[in-house]
Amino acid sequence: MQSIAILGSTGSIGTQSLEVIAANQDQFCVTALAAYHNDILLEKQIEYFNPKIAVLVDKNAADRLTRRYSGSTIILTGEEGLLEAAIHENVNTVLTSLVGFAGLKPTLAAIKAGKHIALANKETLVAAGELVTQLAQDNHVKILPVDSEHSAIFQCLQGESRKKINRILLTASGGPFHGLKREELEHVTIEDCLRHPNWSMGKKITVDSSTLANKGLEVIEARWLFDVPYSQIEVVVHPQSIVHSMVEFVDGSVMAQLGKPDMRVPIQYALTYPERFATEYPKLDFKTLSALTFSAPDMVNFPILPLAFTAGNTGGTLPCVFNAANEEAVYAFLQGQIRYLDIFLVIRSVMESHKVTMLPDLNDICSADLWSRVQAQEILKAIK
Repeated sequence: MQSIAILGSTGSIGTQSLEVIAANQDQFCVTALAAYHNDILLEKQIEYFNPKIAVLVDKNAADRLTRRYSGSTIILTGEEGLLEAAIHENVNTVLTSLVGFAGLKPTLAAIKAGKHIALANKETLVAAGELVTQLAQDNHVKILPVDSEHSAIFQCLQGESRKKINRILLTASGGPFHGLKREELEHVTIEDCLRHPNWSMGKKITVDSSTLANKGLEVIEARWLFDVPYSQIEVVVHPQSIVHSMVEFVDGSVMAQLGKPDMRVPIQYALTYPERFATEYPKLDFKTLSALTFSAPDMVNFPILPLAFTAGNTGGTLPCVFNAANEEAVYAFLQGQIRYLDIFLVIRSVMESHKVTMLPDLNDICSADLWSRVQAQEILKAIK
């Protein structure tokens, strides 16, 4: 029986993770759940899974739940509660699906406590890849990818030497605006962004998918997960989202992982690795697949992806800055404060203003994150 803590249990990945666990209750139990402020959904999850502790980071939400709830689960709040969920003595694996930079500290705490990590919070490796991977190595902790693309690469590498990788090919659906030009993107609305053609995800990641910022974050994540240079990571647009990613080896052979666009599959693989459990999820029917197409990403009309490569190649604190500026810009867009194309302008401006610290420690990274958000807010005021 594997004991799981889910950080971000009320989000898209968190709820699907609980579906996987509910379907395999002879294999998993839930020891800790953590969310930001959705006390209504968290209460339902507590009633079903009966964890030892549950956390609402937002104190007002925690107070609401505490007034209503009379069961055996201990209700905690704040960052302290989040950290306690991450290091709980009964937990074997921490599935971290918090949104953004907020996932870094609890993930580091879990690694220090010897917990294996099922990683759905890519920003952790984007902001502090070297720190996180070194700490995991020092503590003999596995970091198992949950993102469909990184899970695909991980599966393609089973039994293979990473020294024999020629290229990692990260597939991207292209999002809802694939093929559009800049003048067409001028009038994009929030509603347009949130209509992803293939995946059902949270608002922030759906906007990131539309700008290709999400793919940029995944490029940086892949560099740390698979220990390959950026020169060996390529993005390929694949609108059908059937091939989840590929690995080309030095002899020219290419391995790919295919499947329906269903996040429950990579979630389950991260939790059951190295085993595979049977599922009732929809399977591919190759007789009905009319075409699988691939093309190069449009780096001109979707310029955030090149910014991500710049951040990654530069290193130091710049990937953290890229992530923080993107978070601030996307949230401003979702609140109707800026236009779609302004997201790129904010990220570029913050990156250009940043004095990079190489070989940063955690304090440097946290300082760079805070600086970036303050800088982004100043730029956002000017845009508004």
